[in-house]
Amino acid sequence: MRTFINEADTIYRDGITARKGAFSPKWADTMREDIEVAFAEAINREGGAVGRGPKRYYVEIHPEQLRGFVDLVTHPWLVAVCTSVLGPAYEIVELGFDIPFAGAVNQPWHRDFPMPAVTRDERRLDSLAFNLTGVDTTDDMGPFEIAPGTQFDDSPEFGHAMFPPRTHYDRYNQLAVRKYPQRGDISARSALTIHRGTANKSQKSRPVLVLGVDAPDGTNRDKHAMAVTRAYWDSLPPLVQDHLHCPIVDELTPITQKHTIEGLVMGDA
Repeated sequence: MRTFINEADTIYRDGITARKGAFSPKWADTMREDIEVAFAEAINREGGAVGRGPKRYYVEIHPEQLRGFVDLVTHPWLVAVCTSVLGPAYEIVELGFDIPFAGAVNQPWHRDFPMPAVTRDERRLDSLAFNLTGVDTTDDMGPFEIAPGTQFDDSPEFGHAMFPPRTHYDRYNQLAVRKYPQRGDISARSALTIHRGTANKSQKSRPVLVLGVDAPDGTNRDKHAMAVTRAYWDSLPPLVQDHLHCPIVDELTPITQKHTIEGLVMGDA
């Protein structure tokens, strides 16, 4: 079995690592139920669901909307990966999900935000994205595709500092690895690693939970707006309270998305 230190090494080398079977398929089914409820609410209000290309959406939610939130953020593998990559004072800053529906097309190769100065200058990663699938992924469902080892790629040609030009695509196509996670698996990656969603040729949706975590000097918290009620906060174990830095409110307000990724609405690129 790989050690947690090896996981950090793998992320720095490949930009991604994973833990198979971290949760049961039943746990993942409950997660999907919560995602579907949240999507049905978000899609019917302005700013609730952000398009990430045709038939593809992103929605940010509050921790209380996910019954398995505490299970997730206290999982020993996740805690150890966060600690080893981001340090013991890591901060949970984002909870949301992506859903590519039937008819979603290839996204352009991209990273999720511009490279921070600390990564460019010191080659230090200051954030991680954890993903958990709500379905058993098959090849016709538009699997996530990633180009391992590209988290440090840097070029003034990148559009919005996130989108490599088509002249770079041959390299990413050659490096590309498709991922086929099953219910209960977790992956951890640098969202700087060049990646894309592929075309969903099935008649099924492929919901994926996203948990974003920052180092203390990370800046992604500014793009997100999750909160918790006082009663929920008081119910959380210290391990969660120590790392969940968000407002405590009397009543939750549905989240209007702050973080959009320019260019993904272009569709097949």
